[in-house]
Amino acid sequence: MIQKLVIATHNLKKAGEMHTILSARFPEMEIVTLADYEGAPEPEETGTTYNENSRIKAESAFDFTGEWCVADDAGLEIDALDGAPGLYSKRFGGEDLPFPEKMAMILEKLRGAETRAARFRCNVALIGPGYPCQVFEATCEGEISDHRSGAGGFGYDPIFFLPEQKCTMADLTAEQKHQISHRGKVLSMVGEEIARLR
Repeated sequence: MIQKLVIATHNLKKAGEMHTILSARFPEMEIVTLADYEGAPEPEETGTTYNENSRIKAESAFDFTGEWCVADDAGLEIDALDGAPGLYSKRFGGEDLPFPEKMAMILEKLRGAETRAARFRCNVALIGPGYPCQVFEATCEGEISDHRSGAGGFGYDPIFFLPEQKCTMADLTAEQKHQISHRGKVLSMVGEEIARLR
C-alpha cells in the first residue's frame, strides 16, 4: 500500500502540475515534494536520455527519503531542428535564459522552415521500497506556432500549437491540458501502476 509519494523536484510549477494530476487520482494519498525535505539534493542530470535522467532524479530522492518517489524528465523535440532542444530544453540558450527568450530564439530559428512539426516527450520514473525503478513514457504531438499565445502552463507551452484544439498548450485550461499533455498521459500510466500496486 502506497500511502505517501514524493514528487522528486524542486520546480514548483512542475511539482504543482504533477500534484494536481496525481491527487485527483489518489485523493487519500499524501503527496509531497523534495521542498518538504530539508537538504534534499538536486542531482546532476548527467544522463543522455530522458529515461536516464528521470531515473537519476527518482533514485536520488528515494535514497534520501526512503519513500515512494516519482521523477520526470521532459523535453520539446522540433523536427526542423533535428530534435532540438530535446534533452536540453531547460538549458537551451543557457540555463539562466528566461523562457520567453528561449521561445524567441526558437521562433527565429524556424523562420521559413518547411515543417514546424514538434512533440513534447515525457518520461516518469517510479521507485519505492522493494520496487525497482520503472520508467514510463508518453508524447504529445503538435507543431511550433509562429507566435506566442496563452497565459497558462509553463515552459514552451505558449508556442506549442495543437492542431486538433486549434490553440496552443498555454491557451488550454489546466484541466484540458492534463487530459492531452505528455505529462498528463504518462502520469495516467503511472497512476495505473500505482493502483495495481495498492
